[in-house]
Amino acid sequence: MVKGWVFSTLLVVFLVFALPCRAFYLPGSYMHTYKQGEEIGAKVNSLTSIETELPFSYYSLPYCHPEGGIKKSAENLGELLMGDQIDNSPYRFRINVNESLYLCTTNPLDEADVKLLKQRSRDLYQVNMILDNLPVRRFTEQNGMTIQWTGYPVGYIPEGTNDVYIINHLKFKVLVHKYEGGKVKVLGTGEGMEVISETDSDANSGYEIVGFEVVPCSLKRDPKAMLKLKMYDKVDPVNCPVELEKSQLIKEKEQITFTYEVEFVNSDIRWPSRWDAYLKMEGSKIHWFSIMNSLMVILFLAGIVFVIFLRTVRRDLTRYEELDKEAQAQMNEELSGWKLVVGDVFREPTSSKLLCVMIGDGVQILGMAIVTIFFAAFGFMSPASRGMLLTGMIVLYMLLGIVSGYAAVRLWRTLKGTSEGWRSVSWSTACFFPGIVFIVLTVLNFMLWTRNSTGALPISLFFGLLSLWFCVSVPLTLLGGFFGTRAEPIEFPVRTNQIPREIPTKKYSWLFILGAGTLPFGTLFIELFFILSSIWLGRFYYVFGFLLVVLLLLVVVCAEVSVVLTYMHLCAEDWRWWWKAFFASGTVALYVFLYSINYLVFDLRSLSGPVSAMLYIGYSFIVSLAIMLATGTVGFLTSFSFVHYLFSSVKID
Repeated sequence: MVKGWVFSTLLVVFLVFALPCRAFYLPGSYMHTYKQGEEIGAKVNSLTSIETELPFSYYSLPYCHPEGGIKKSAENLGELLMGDQIDNSPYRFRINVNESLYLCTTNPLDEADVKLLKQRSRDLYQVNMILDNLPVRRFTEQNGMTIQWTGYPVGYIPEGTNDVYIINHLKFKVLVHKYEGGKVKVLGTGEGMEVISETDSDANSGYEIVGFEVVPCSLKRDPKAMLKLKMYDKVDPVNCPVELEKSQLIKEKEQITFTYEVEFVNSDIRWPSRWDAYLKMEGSKIHWFSIMNSLMVILFLAGIVFVIFLRTVRRDLTRYEELDKEAQAQMNEELSGWKLVVGDVFREPTSSKLLCVMIGDGVQILGMAIVTIFFAAFGFMSPASRGMLLTGMIVLYMLLGIVSGYAAVRLWRTLKGTSEGWRSVSWSTACFFPGIVFIVLTVLNFMLWTRNSTGALPISLFFGLLSLWFCVSVPLTLLGGFFGTRAEPIEFPVRTNQIPREIPTKKYSWLFILGAGTLPFGTLFIELFFILSSIWLGRFYYVFGFLLVVLLLLVVVCAEVSVVLTYMHLCAEDWRWWWKAFFASGTVALYVFLYSINYLVFDLRSLSGPVSAMLYIGYSFIVSLAIMLATGTVGFLTSFSFVHYLFSSVKID
């Protein structure tokens, strides 16, 4: 049966890698040179807004349609989950040819069109256009500073008026770099490189697209004159911005004409550097401040741990080992603090199965996070490959199911002393965190379906994810659980008494644990601000090097906090340390969730509608739950190692 699991799992894993593998080869993710006059079409992504995270299709608005009809681009798993819907557009560009062209004139706007266009304009929706895999950029001046945006607005409302004007004329600037082909053809042989002949350099030369910018404006044209034109007929260029009297107002019975201009500009930017303008790191001093702040917290906690180990534990153990047997017997009668709980410290905790399940899921999430951020820090998950980051996270999470099942079942065997019930533990581990995520996503998905948002998962993808869950993740977790039954359980260094020792009444025990979460939170809250801004304000986040350092520092802080809190509880003669060790570091998730709510209230004050707010809270809950499992696992495993080492060094009968 195990061999059958292995074969079927490997087969499905191969299929899983084959399905999203096109994320590595998205159009434009490799260098493409274009000839003079070669035609290339722009693509459009979903309409997005910083005021609401409900993306909508570009063609949900009365925009011009391409001549050959709307065609969707191939999308990977990550793009679909992010709500991306990439379609072709009527905007075409002929390489290195400057021109001003007519697209189309709409039918007279009815009441529904006017209402929708005004609503999208008031909600600050942006049109996201892509050329050769580069998002379009625009620049605005605010308080003497130049601010870069991706996309351009659907419409705008001038100050002091309630009128809404549509953006219907676009001035594109395409930056190109001329690529010169090699002049010498070289042939590799077994004995070295041999020059054969010179070749025509023009045969391999061309233009690389290294920048894509836009200046949007609103322009009212005579629809009767425009209707005489055909798509891509030439029109007069426009100096943007135009006066308000000449702008196109959104109102009923109006016909809107869409036009655009293209200007090609030679640039010294090389193709490998064309994404630098999008990924330009801002606030590097703040990132370094966050790391230095984390290091200070680590050093402070390390000093406490040092005192515990060298001044308290080592001193007591050395003193104990130097005594003769009679003195040891007398000392046993005078034991105090952590030594008194020697017969109960490894007593099975309450809800031990749930603890094993949460530790298994925590190992899986932590492994996924470290591996994903490590590869992203070395540039393997560039934003040029859309959806690659999310796709990689899902694939890694499923593959690490084998580690999750192994960790959960081995801990179960350690606590129970037997493998009986390991299948139930493995099934629960495979279904606990993913089950909660699927329940939350299902509720959010129904909300998105009611709003006709592109963020709603297609029903085919929804069942596809369920299939991957039960065909890949669950079998791998069961396989890992099977390996866990074959592993030797961890032997406890001391025997457990039959009758539990009474625990002295201690107040504020859980308040210390809740307070302990502030220390790990202090190491990541600055980086958390940048992550939230990139997700909800449409910015690129690509400082994964800093994020990797912060993650490693967070692991160290969580380990130190849990060790200190565990030692404090043992000194207070409280042998119920298992769950407290988990939540000592896991409560950082509570502060992450509260910070997310604070960000929603004070930084996303314009978030419109209850659906958008519920979407934000739902995603924040999922992330906070994952953080709790990962950080709690770090704290528990560190405390378990500490307690095991502590009581294996003392011989008390």
